[in-house]
Amino acid sequence: MKTAVVILNWNTEGFLKEFLPGLLRTVKDVDDAEVIVADNASKDGSMTVMKELFPEVRTIVLDRNYGFTGGYNKAFEQIDSDLFVLINSDIEVTDGWLQPLVDWMSAHPECGACAPKLHSWMERDKFEYAGAAGGYIDRYGYPFCRGRILKKLETDKGQYDQPEDVMWATGACLMVRSEVFRELGGLDERFFAHMEEIDLCWRMQLEGWKVTVVPSSVVYHVGGGTLPATSPFKLFLNYRNNLLMLGNNLAKTFALMFHKRGFCAERAAAKGNHKAVRRIIARESLDVLSAVVYLVTLKTDCFKAVYNAHKEYRKMVTEPDVKEIVEYLENRKEDTSVKGFYKKSIILESLKKGKRIFCSIRKSRFYNI
Repeated sequence: MKTAVVILNWNTEGFLKEFLPGLLRTVKDVDDAEVIVADNASKDGSMTVMKELFPEVRTIVLDRNYGFTGGYNKAFEQIDSDLFVLINSDIEVTDGWLQPLVDWMSAHPECGACAPKLHSWMERDKFEYAGAAGGYIDRYGYPFCRGRILKKLETDKGQYDQPEDVMWATGACLMVRSEVFRELGGLDERFFAHMEEIDLCWRMQLEGWKVTVVPSSVVYHVGGGTLPATSPFKLFLNYRNNLLMLGNNLAKTFALMFHKRGFCAERAAAKGNHKAVRRIIARESLDVLSAVVYLVTLKTDCFKAVYNAHKEYRKMVTEPDVKEIVEYLENRKEDTSVKGFYKKSIILESLKKGKRIFCSIRKSRFYNI
């Protein structure tokens, strides 16, 4: 299968120098695979580095910074390939990382996206925050991972070494079928960056595709290469985009659940939309509580980030169209299922169980819709 491994770069010339040679070396061992660097109008010396050190690598230079979402959408419009790999510039790959992903997609035509295990570059035996061994979401839409819950990171002892269908996989290194990516309209450009891969994986499942972690592939992620964890802008994006993600998918998902329980499409769509509205209101209330905590602890930049995230969300959100949901239910694939919902609050469970939370999650029953 023709495979395009695409780095979307923005002002990370240091990472290109450090990690691109290893990527090129490993990708050349895979039939019909190439590396492409798309640049979001970097202001540093990234493109000079590409011309001087990697002249053999195809580059796509965009006219401005379109963010993670717009940048990849525009880059993929210019690439003819069966498989796309979204890969961060701060990823260190291992020997043989790509072939298992290609093989999995070739052998599993029902899979729309797959990903490797993501390890920390600095603590190499630990999973990395951005995606670990595949992700889930809790009842309020908070994402977490096998191997990463809130800020707790688990040591990889082989506990996730079997391929597993998950709710979402990391956008730091994600393989997607080009046909599926295009059918879904690509990444939602309203997101700009952060949580767009969760939204994409969720939309894939609603259309009958699976998302899988392939643990025989492992890569190492530095993390925070573009936006550090302490950035108020990053906090703003996470809060706003989480609500956008729920707005995109929750009503249709709950409607699917009611439809599978035997409700007619019209009734299922109405009940699903009502349930989604209530759940999003609950999530907004939890966000307000966190904003209050930021305020009383004098983290005013963080308080403003949450406030502005909600303000922006209200401008951007579109109300679900119940008629469109009815049409979706009537035309969905028979075996459509969305996997990886945790019935409880991951925050409360983590507070209650402390270090035992990982063991608890591994034994927990997740429900599929």
